Amino acid sequence: MSYQESFINYLKYEKRYSPHTAVAYKNDLDQFVDFYTKMVGEFHVKEVDRDSLRSWLLQMIEQGLTPRSIHRKITSVKSFYNYLMREEIVDTNPAANLTLPKVRKKLPTFVDEQSLNHLLDDGGVFDDTFSGIRDKLIVSLFYGTGIRLSELLGLKDRDVDTKEYLIRVLGKRKKERVIPYPREINELLNAYIEVRNKTFGSKTEFLLVTDKGEQVYEKLVYRLVTRNLEKVTSLEKKSPHVLRHTYATHLLNRGADLNAVKELLGHSNLAATQVYTHTTFEKLRDSYKQAHPRGDKND
Repeated sequence: MSYQESFINYLKYEKRYSPHTAVAYKNDLDQFVDFYTKMVGEFHVKEVDRDSLRSWLLQMIEQGLTPRSIHRKITSVKSFYNYLMREEIVDTNPAANLTLPKVRKKLPTFVDEQSLNHLLDDGGVFDDTFSGIRDKLIVSLFYGTGIRLSELLGLKDRDVDTKEYLIRVLGKRKKERVIPYPREINELLNAYIEVRNKTFGSKTEFLLVTDKGEQVYEKLVYRLVTRNLEKVTSLEKKSPHVLRHTYATHLLNRGADLNAVKELLGHSNLAATQVYTHTTFEKLRDSYKQAHPRGDKND
């Protein structure tokens, strides 16, 4: 087994990274190994130095990769060498202290409240078929709980407490958390389960199923969310993660505590949650400009 394979297994089974994240690390690492092999002739982990990583960095810049993508790829290599140092295979990390291109802070994209209320409350957007009820439930769960796509896919009937209006999810690093959900979802949830059981019986243990009664999958959920968001917003990006951004932004806009939102989202540190405060601040600043007699003089 190669060092790269050992590292990916370490991410999967010890760090408990998701399969998607592990694949991303593997792809980044494979790209560097390929670059190094073409440049030098053969890849040896102990011979990689900072200059070779700088050369890869310059190539990525010339190829037009975004600073964010470059940061991710260098981070993958840095993590690989941290692992090799832990295993006492190398003494230093050649990726440490590399000067990287500056990443422009990207504010999260979110849908405004009025548009989502129109999508979920106005009749005629979702039909009364099995797929229509399921699709509305999926959109409602994303917006009502802020869960990730991977978390939604793994939901089972037993994860939903309809009496206490709570949902249990298994997040990153297999960390479990419990999230409250809006009471109105219960009616939709009960209607969905009734139709699902009548149509498919107990064919699967998962809460959300396809039109064939099998566990829903990533592409299906992504498509249905995109298709329905297109009905109410002209945002360029429309995805399950946009609904997660929307959930967090709307909570903070309405005065929710930042630490509480951090726990609800399952973030490991507050910095990941603070990005949403920038959007909230922009809203406050706009309100100030409109309401204060001298607000527009600050422009």
